[in-house]
Amino acid sequence: MNERLNEILKAHTKEFEEVSDAIWEHPETRYQEFQSSRIQIEFLKERGFRLTEEIAGIKTAFVAEAGEGKPVIAFLGEFDALPGLSQFADCPYENAIEEGKAGHGCGHNLLGTGAMEAACVIKQYIEENNIKATVRYYGCPAEESGAGKAFMVREGCFDDVDFAYAWHPMFETGIMNKTLANVRVIYDFTGKSSHAAACPEDGRSALDACELMNVGVNYLREHVKTDSRMHYAYLNAGGSAPNIVPHKATLLYALRAPKASYVKELIERVSDVARGAALMTETKVDIRVVSAYADFLSVPAMDMVMEDSIIDSPLVEYTDEEYKYASQFNSKEYDLKDNIDASYEKGKKSIPIGSTDVADVSWIAPTGSITVTTMAKDSTMHGWSVVAQGKSSIAYKGMHRAAGILAQAALRVIESPELQKKIKEDFNKSKAGEEYGSLLPASVKPGDF
Repeated sequence: MNERLNEILKAHTKEFEEVSDAIWEHPETRYQEFQSSRIQIEFLKERGFRLTEEIAGIKTAFVAEAGEGKPVIAFLGEFDALPGLSQFADCPYENAIEEGKAGHGCGHNLLGTGAMEAACVIKQYIEENNIKATVRYYGCPAEESGAGKAFMVREGCFDDVDFAYAWHPMFETGIMNKTLANVRVIYDFTGKSSHAAACPEDGRSALDACELMNVGVNYLREHVKTDSRMHYAYLNAGGSAPNIVPHKATLLYALRAPKASYVKELIERVSDVARGAALMTETKVDIRVVSAYADFLSVPAMDMVMEDSIIDSPLVEYTDEEYKYASQFNSKEYDLKDNIDASYEKGKKSIPIGSTDVADVSWIAPTGSITVTTMAKDSTMHGWSVVAQGKSSIAYKGMHRAAGILAQAALRVIESPELQKKIKEDFNKSKAGEEYGSLLPASVKPGDF
């Protein structure tokens, strides 16, 4: 790793740990990240960045910029929490601070702060060395189900970005260049209420329609590509009175596939099942796409830069106390130093992950994305154990390592016009003639869901 980059990184670690902790302590869900975004905005203002707030018409989205000219380098940050995951820090069993409240079960307190840390490191480095480049940090809300970056892409927020960098806290370290396209669709059924015992023949059950739709989709699973995913949850199960035929019931479906083009097909096939269920029950169904994510566009030359930067980054050293701490969150007993896995070997396969709106950005600018170890080996993402470890020294060490890797990767590209050209060539080849098309309907606005 560049020696001066490492010096800059080490000089300010405590400040970023405090920012991460402050965001952890104020968990806010999608599009409600008012305190979290403000914490980062004020921090960046104090360090000389030029701030533009409420970009793409989103109150909690912003961009911080420093430097000038080309290339334009973007670091992508997030800070939204997950609902229902309140948890005391460091507690090795499920223990909510406040039942039903949010918590950082995906580590976005670390994610956003680490990306911001990388931006600050690069800013100082290019200023010290009079390097012409523009560095940006994008504060991106609502990654969890809200598709914040997809809306930002739709509004052109990344159109002049040359290269983008992102990371995610994880239980292992690796390249993150494969994600599933994902769309969220609401199926809102309307029937007719009646007394379920005295005059059931007068009722038309919206709940029956939901049940029949789910049965139909379960049969559909046999006839879609095996790497497709179809999940559902009830937003409204028809009420709590069994003696009333429910006239309203609502389902939320998440439809995923490796390519956005196939997700479009899934939407139509699942929606046909919904229409069939409505026909069978003499109800009506309203169908609304409310959130959507693209599949990730992998760029080989950029992936190589990210891999080299991981390999060249200083190895994280853990104390015996940290290994013992991690063992509390593992599901089985390991040798002491196997409780945390921060290793990486060249050529390691991409870590499979669900979906992310970083993928939408990857179709606009070549995007390097990694995961970095910030937690115990057996931690379950979107679970209480990730929240519990979010203020630990293990989490901090991973966050700083991620910042260093992103900064090093960005600097390599900034300093090499040849590498810039190669990445752009690979970017166009990876598209293979396919252009980005958002799965979001034009009528859908940020925060509708």
